[in-house]
Amino acid sequence: MARHYWLVKSEPDAFSWDQQVANGTEPWTGVRNHMARNNLRAMRLGDRAFFYHSNIGREIVGVVEVAREAYPDPTAEGGDWVCVDMRALGPMPKPVTLAAIKADPEFADLALVRQSRLSVLPVGAEHWKRLCRMGGWTG
Repeated sequence: MARHYWLVKSEPDAFSWDQQVANGTEPWTGVRNHMARNNLRAMRLGDRAFFYHSNIGREIVGVVEVAREAYPDPTAEGGDWVCVDMRALGPMPKPVTLAAIKADPEFADLALVRQSRLSVLPVGAEHWKRLCRMGGWTG
């Protein structure tokens, strides 16, 4: 079974990488966009995601792994919203900034560049490898 790759965004003043690490495994709750929700539903156990600080920092700061597939989001007051559990794997040795990503023409079709407001995005295998190299991630 092939692993898929993602990028999940969090505002560091709401939920930071340091909090993810301290908690180990954490439900990824609060997604209220249909496209982002569908991406959560598509995640499978063992898929990996970049942990991206949005608004403040705007950079990939760590890597997480799906520890539990989609289930009803306990923070939702209604609707068909889901969350997944994410387990911290490790920090990105050198954070990869949005500016560095946008400066590289190889990333012109990366969802982070094309759909910048979406909080849960797919990342293709080639983009994943390239971003890992940029950040020094070997895990």
